[in-house]
Amino acid sequence: MSKDRLRVLLIAQIANPEWISVPLVGWSQTRAIANITDAHVITELPNREVFQRAGCVEGEYFTIIDTEPVRQPIEKLISLLRGGEGKGWTTAMAFSVFPYYYFERQVWRKFGKRIANQEFDIVHRVTPLSPTIPSILGGKCRQVGVPFIVGPLNGGLPWPKAFDTVRRQEKEWLSYVRDVYKLFPGYRSTRRDAAAILVGSRNTWEQMPAPYRAKSIYIPENAIDPQRYALRTGVPQTPIKVVFVGRLVPYKGADMLLEAAAPLIRDRLLTVEIIGDGPDMPRLQSLIAEERLTDGVKLAGWLEHAQVQERLAQADIFGFPSIREFGGAVVIEAMAMGVVPIVVDYGGPGEFVTPDTGYTVPIAPRTEIVRRFREILTDLANNPSAIAPLGQRARDRALNLFTWDKKAQQTLEVYKWVLGQRPDKPDFGMPFF
Repeated sequence: MSKDRLRVLLIAQIANPEWISVPLVGWSQTRAIANITDAHVITELPNREVFQRAGCVEGEYFTIIDTEPVRQPIEKLISLLRGGEGKGWTTAMAFSVFPYYYFERQVWRKFGKRIANQEFDIVHRVTPLSPTIPSILGGKCRQVGVPFIVGPLNGGLPWPKAFDTVRRQEKEWLSYVRDVYKLFPGYRSTRRDAAAILVGSRNTWEQMPAPYRAKSIYIPENAIDPQRYALRTGVPQTPIKVVFVGRLVPYKGADMLLEAAAPLIRDRLLTVEIIGDGPDMPRLQSLIAEERLTDGVKLAGWLEHAQVQERLAQADIFGFPSIREFGGAVVIEAMAMGVVPIVVDYGGPGEFVTPDTGYTVPIAPRTEIVRRFREILTDLANNPSAIAPLGQRARDRALNLFTWDKKAQQTLEVYKWVLGQRPDKPDFGMPFF
């Protein structure tokens, strides 16, 4: 270890470069932090092989915690309660608390003495991201004088009132009593004992109890690796190409995109490609047939991440009318490819897109969102020359502000602050501009 680099113990229960969403955040953020610190990562048993495939040495770079005796039966219960359809995420988060308690106890059993002996300057819990999952490590680290950092925390975005039917379709029964998580053991102590809290969205900031905001710092949850994204080539022409990427579930809004684009598709002004799979696939197939959109819509199904990037490279517009998106990493990915985003301004996506890099549609009843998307798509279909400049600015914004290396440098400044190596609390803006 270098005496000039901070020694950081990174807790990333979920971390996997071959997946998306939270696992990719866990992997990417810990790797970026490890590039500028002397870091050791603690993760779960299912991640061992993928860490090894990536060239990471067990014992040197990472340590495995085996939670299978607790995790597997809980996952079976979660699958049963969710109906196996990829819905009921609030239920999944609620029950995942139990194996995580076990995970952290095993972490302390293996590393408690080393932490107490000051072998690490910082202990940082990167994943899980959910603010509903507490930590017992903060109090233990505080007792032995080692700063504990948690985050990015992101989640808890309230369901829009106009979409209660979608809430029921998503089987989000527990979301009606979601605040009960504040009664979980460790909820208050996690926030009290943390030296700093990384907050991944404005909404999560707003949920943060006032006494803890002084040590909360806004750093968005998601980022990208610039080396994986190449600029889209060519000049947009009619018909312009619109792409949607996401799970085919009600709240993602693929049906709203098709409804908004329908007259333009029939007039051969644009085409739409839907990338993803899920329980809404039959409903989308029926909608395409009923609206006579077969010639202008492609249902690509689920694709590997690399294939998704290839499809984004061929697109002009990223249409994403999701009405409850915590992070929205796919929006940054589209922007990094030079694809113009159209998103609903609710949750993460609205924090990435600015007026000079794309379009945000205010959260509203379904008919209003469809109307606004149709207006924007019509304007762009009639003025395709406006697309390329917007796309270039979107790409510049993504590559300048939303990379894992940039995020790691911001996190390092937080480390320095809690260690007294800089006098002022870091403030990177909220949102970034």
